[in-house]
Amino acid sequence: MLTIDYIYLIAAFVIGGLIFSFGFAFINKKSQKQKDTESDYLLEKVKGAFSDLSMDALSKSSEQLVKLAKAKLETERQVGSKELEAKKGLIDQELKTLNKQLEDVSKLVSDLEKDRVDKFGQLSKVLEGVSQQNKDLNAVTSDLKQALSSTKDRGQWGERMAEDVLRMAGLVENINYLKQKTLTNNNLRPDFTFLLPNELKLNMDVKFPLNNYMKYIEAKAETDKKMFCSKFLSDVKARVKEVTSKDYIDPEENTVDYALLFIPNEQIYVFINEMDRTIIDEAIKNRIIICSPGTLFAVLAIIRQAVDSFALEKTSNEILTLLSVFKKQWLLFIAKFDKLGDKIQEAQSEYDALTTTRVRQLEKPLNQIETLRNQKQLPSKVKKK
Repeated sequence: MLTIDYIYLIAAFVIGGLIFSFGFAFINKKSQKQKDTESDYLLEKVKGAFSDLSMDALSKSSEQLVKLAKAKLETERQVGSKELEAKKGLIDQELKTLNKQLEDVSKLVSDLEKDRVDKFGQLSKVLEGVSQQNKDLNAVTSDLKQALSSTKDRGQWGERMAEDVLRMAGLVENINYLKQKTLTNNNLRPDFTFLLPNELKLNMDVKFPLNNYMKYIEAKAETDKKMFCSKFLSDVKARVKEVTSKDYIDPEENTVDYALLFIPNEQIYVFINEMDRTIIDEAIKNRIIICSPGTLFAVLAIIRQAVDSFALEKTSNEILTLLSVFKKQWLLFIAKFDKLGDKIQEAQSEYDALTTTRVRQLEKPLNQIETLRNQKQLPSKVKKK
């Protein structure tokens, strides 16, 4: 439709041009004045005709263009409406999915919040427990520090630590060791005296200097630490000499050739070894063995094994004698048991003879008697018939 309208418009322009050309040629043949008059007249006519044709063609083409535009718009509107409906469906589906995800996220956030509240409550309880434990630990540390500041209290603490080790090693007081037992010859009183085989004894002292060590731990300045460390090591050496000078090693008391000096803390024992190894070596030369809780347990384990071995050796002869008596009685038991077996076998044979041969021999005359009795009763039965 649009093509035809354009053809009409072009034809109108062409026709108008031809009319204008013919008119213009015709006018050239007449006089100039007439030519001018006629030219103006024809020009007006051509303009009117051309204007009418142009308006008619333009009107028709405008109507066609409007119709075509309306049809195109309607088609586009329908297609757009369908696409819009399809997109609306997709959008609704996406919104549903998004709402579901939002609900899941909301539930997850709610659960996380609830879990956070629970965890926070548990954490608060744990922190309260830790805080209380810290308070208790600080109180124990303060009490321990106060206790260790006294020489008497330190001695009692060392004795308790030693008794714990003795208990773990399986030693029993008044059986495997004596506590605070005064020696007969020199009136000395070791903290512990271990009872060994053959009436031997091993003495141990648990008193140990700790003042300067505690000051070393609490010191902040490096110079103070060095000073208190030096003083502490000097205290340890003096303590070793003091124990060496005592008659804890006394043949008249039937002691062994060594004595024990107990350090009630592994950290202090390691500290001494790290700072001055010669202290341990010098003590061993003087027959003093410095023990921490761990090394004391090892020494006591050896003592316990020695006591058990000695007890076993002491009773070995008695055990051998008892084994000999047991063997003799066992042989007699076996002999009597064999005789009993023979008698039981003989009785079984007699029993078998009674239940077989004797029974058959007894049954023979009984069977013959029964046969004779039946033969005698047979004629009387015949007469009755």
